[in-house]
Amino acid sequence: MKLTINHLTRYRYDEQVKFSTQYLRLTPRDSARQRVDSWSLTLSEGSAVTTTDTWGNVLHVLTLDHPHQEIIIHAQGVVDIADNDDIAPENELLSPLVFLRSTPLTQADAPIRAFALRYYRPEAAEESLNALMAALLVSMPYTPGATQVQDSAAQAFTRGQGVCQDHTHVFLACCRSLHLPARYVSGYVHSPDSRHVAMHAWAEVWLNGRWLNFDITNNSRSLTQHLRLATGLDYLDACPIRGSRLGGGSEMLFSEAEVRRFSQQAQQQ
Repeated sequence: MKLTINHLTRYRYDEQVKFSTQYLRLTPRDSARQRVDSWSLTLSEGSAVTTTDTWGNVLHVLTLDHPHQEIIIHAQGVVDIADNDDIAPENELLSPLVFLRSTPLTQADAPIRAFALRYYRPEAAEESLNALMAALLVSMPYTPGATQVQDSAAQAFTRGQGVCQDHTHVFLACCRSLHLPARYVSGYVHSPDSRHVAMHAWAEVWLNGRWLNFDITNNSRSLTQHLRLATGLDYLDACPIRGSRLGGGSEMLFSEAEVRRFSQQAQQQ
């Protein structure tokens, strides 16, 4: 499947910002699962430095050292997604064992550890992780607005509600408590339902010498409609935009991501 992405983010501030830094993980990489046909990142202010972060993600760092009251970030492009989920593992610089490490957002407490042990069977690891995924979604129905971006896995699990970020954090906490390397993935997902949020998060678990995909929010192992942007230990490592600022007062954020099937006719118009 070939996907067209159009993602606009606008920050506006009540007062002038004196200094700001934005870390942008909004550029996908080529892999065995996806091929980037075209991609652009347009900024209303300044120019960003391009580098690669600890996890191998494409990172743009935008530093503005002059007064400003608005930042507009526009990512768009076309990416070809493989139709086959059974893809051979790729060579990576980091050992999967790195992803055994917990973070404040993915620390397993006693209820999460007990939940993981209830479903996990070492002799049928993959099948039991499928069951764990399904049970987690039942225990934590998708509920927009039920959690805050800074909530941890333990807090979301106790609340029994959440969004894709929370589902992924709890699943990572479960896996790492079982001594299974697991990482957070951010990206886009295509859905024929226009009400579905295009920005998305899911998990990858290292099992039997390969990374296996788990989209907990959709209770799915198939990622033929998913575009991968970044990976890390948790949301903070892989979120598309993260920044800091000096001044500015209150912030107003507008963000909209549109993911469509590629249309040659639409591209020519």
